[in-house]
Amino acid sequence: MPSYDIVIIGGAIVGSSIAYFLREEGFSGSIALVERDPSFAHSATTLSCASIRQQFSIPENIRLSQFTLGLFRELKTRFGSDADIAFREKGYLILAGPEGLPILKANHAVQEAEGADIVLEDADALAKRFSWISTEGITAGAYGRSGEGWFDAHALLTLFRKALKDKAIDLITGEVAAIERNGARVASVTLADGTRLDAGHVINAAGPNGGKVAAMAGITLPVEPRKRSVFVFEARDRIDDMPLMVDPSGIYVRPEGSVYITGGAEPEDTDGPADPADFEPDWSLFEETIWPILATRVPAFEAIKPGRAWAGHYDYNTLDQNAVVGPHPEVENFIFANGFSGHGLQQAPAVGKALAELILHGSYRTIDCSAFSYERIAEGRAFRELNVI
Repeated sequence: MPSYDIVIIGGAIVGSSIAYFLREEGFSGSIALVERDPSFAHSATTLSCASIRQQFSIPENIRLSQFTLGLFRELKTRFGSDADIAFREKGYLILAGPEGLPILKANHAVQEAEGADIVLEDADALAKRFSWISTEGITAGAYGRSGEGWFDAHALLTLFRKALKDKAIDLITGEVAAIERNGARVASVTLADGTRLDAGHVINAAGPNGGKVAAMAGITLPVEPRKRSVFVFEARDRIDDMPLMVDPSGIYVRPEGSVYITGGAEPEDTDGPADPADFEPDWSLFEETIWPILATRVPAFEAIKPGRAWAGHYDYNTLDQNAVVGPHPEVENFIFANGFSGHGLQQAPAVGKALAELILHGSYRTIDCSAFSYERIAEGRAFRELNVI
């Protein structure tokens, strides 16, 4: 039976980043990267809105995104002269009313301390900066002048996957059906076709299925799939200076070429785990909730033409909407890279780098991910990110 020093479960952006940086960091052992759907048709990576921001409430999340931003700046050096992910550095605009202002201010102070280029402006200043916006009910907004925007998720994943082909990594197509554990160690991974992979380490990078994979090893991980719908629409007026705007309601909108995409109306705490087979967009959200709010916030959107829509799942950490990164405290050769709660695409390269350092050197060197460790899960101690979009 095949034997590997490291078996990574999940071959989308998180798993691919880990494999990539293991080799970059100098790991010479054998690596298997297992992915059940190499087309990534239903992957959280490819169905996301593919954006990056520094507007978080805790320093650790800001640092993860800053690392990925740095990688974006050196794409051609790292991946070749034709590397391009169509990064549109047009910023985030996060709005707040009177009730949300204290949190917005506190978040902004954290972001400034981390060197993020975010400006906090009152409603009058926002109206002068963005002529298309209605500031009704708005007290202030935080705007990222640089270091935030959106990009092509497919292109980024393709860059990593292509790079892996020259790094002696076995790319295995298969679905994990079982994980064998001998006491305080996991010993092997068995695929649905019966193939058994002996493993020195197992890394859980299974996205929305992360909780299910952990359960196979007898480990509780509060990560479940959550469905999110994304809607495309056209508008008569083209708004060239629109950042990714987040209304106080949680609804977001941004340009995408000649159209716009929007979403964000799902209730975070009450919608529960998604049916893994359900990828149908919820049009009632758009018609009953999203469009009326968009028309109020952006008067030009009172008359729009709805287009296509899609739905995807992301790996929602029900404890605190933050990632779980690093080894299990008792099953030390089982390593987590889970629960990103919608931030996985922008944080994956940083987590890949961090885990590669931890595995090779025994400690984090570039980015300290200790705050994301499983210990807080075991203790039920939330490390909560307040700025979840």
